[in-house]
Amino acid sequence: MFNFDFFTPTEIRFGKEAEKETGKMIGKYHGSKVLIHYGSGSVVKSGLLNKIKASLDEEHIGYVELGGVVPNPHLDKVYEGIELSRKEKVDFILAVGGGSVIDSAKAIAYGLAEPDQDVWDLYEHTRKAKACFPVAAVLTIAAAGSEMSNSSVITNTENHEKRGYNSDLCRPKFAIMNPEWTLSLPDYQTASGCVDIMMHTMERYFTQGGNMEITDGIAEALLRTVMKNARILHDDPKNYEARAEVMWAGSLSHNGLTGCGANGSDFASHGLEHEMGGMFDVTHGAGLAAVWPSWARYVYKEDLNRFVKFAKQVMGVDADVPDEEAALEGIRRMEDFYHAIGMPVNMSELGIHPTDEQIDEMAERCAKAAGGCKGTAKVLYKEDMVNIYKMAL
Repeated sequence: MFNFDFFTPTEIRFGKEAEKETGKMIGKYHGSKVLIHYGSGSVVKSGLLNKIKASLDEEHIGYVELGGVVPNPHLDKVYEGIELSRKEKVDFILAVGGGSVIDSAKAIAYGLAEPDQDVWDLYEHTRKAKACFPVAAVLTIAAAGSEMSNSSVITNTENHEKRGYNSDLCRPKFAIMNPEWTLSLPDYQTASGCVDIMMHTMERYFTQGGNMEITDGIAEALLRTVMKNARILHDDPKNYEARAEVMWAGSLSHNGLTGCGANGSDFASHGLEHEMGGMFDVTHGAGLAAVWPSWARYVYKEDLNRFVKFAKQVMGVDADVPDEEAALEGIRRMEDFYHAIGMPVNMSELGIHPTDEQIDEMAERCAKAAGGCKGTAKVLYKEDMVNIYKMAL
């Protein structure tokens, strides 16, 4: 194993009616004027927004609202949130929604903390954050794990760049997680979320060394649990217990727990998908499902032992199957799982058909964003990225 740091300071309130604690929790973390940040009108129609406002009113905490966050959250909405929060003297950012809303809230919090700097510089990696306003989340979509993570991803619509930035400064102070608020999610969104949850652990699983038995056990159990409950939710979307399993898995999958002891993490599939999302505005989890099988077949020989272990411990391949056959069968079974929950396994099934020029541009941007290369299972350069994109057509 390799030395590691594990820092997960986010306080969790999990279960039915947990949202009633929102006001008390913001008071606990010294918030006095809150920006309530959300996406579409679903949090309004469901009544959740009114419940949160009532909770804030009970604690005599002021607030201002900013909705309109979209999937693959936009930089211009971040700028709008920064300007509004400065004008209203906001000192706490509350995200009500899923990963896109939380990521947008984190970016606003960065911008507020350093008013003389352009927040996009962080996502371009031309400087590092020195401060961040406090952020918290009321989660309504189980997927991104942003409610406990140190990461956020923002899309600049002017140049179609989708970029991430990681810093412990943005880890939420607390997260309110009531699975009831996910019961009405559309099947496609639920399935896409499950893919994203799994991928956050899979990106940490396929490495070149240091993997601890305890970490592998946690990771493998998480993956099996999400797969089981994703299938349940595909047939029974109102199943509270399955929603709860998936919601908690989303947090554990991206708070660093499933990568402890490994020599870094791969995240090449995420990098490849970010460029697809930036150019074609695809749903993130579905984009990951469309690119992962091609990535896996491209790199598995460089990380054969891990792919064999994954196949046998997660995908149920028999223990006596020869290594290379087992690795490929594990990948094939993952494709079967994606199809079983309505997810694509290539870009054609995703509904996009990039030209050679667009593939070259995505690969160029992916390599540039990663500093020239990406990955730990196999280090990928631009040529490799082009090859994977073409395999995934």
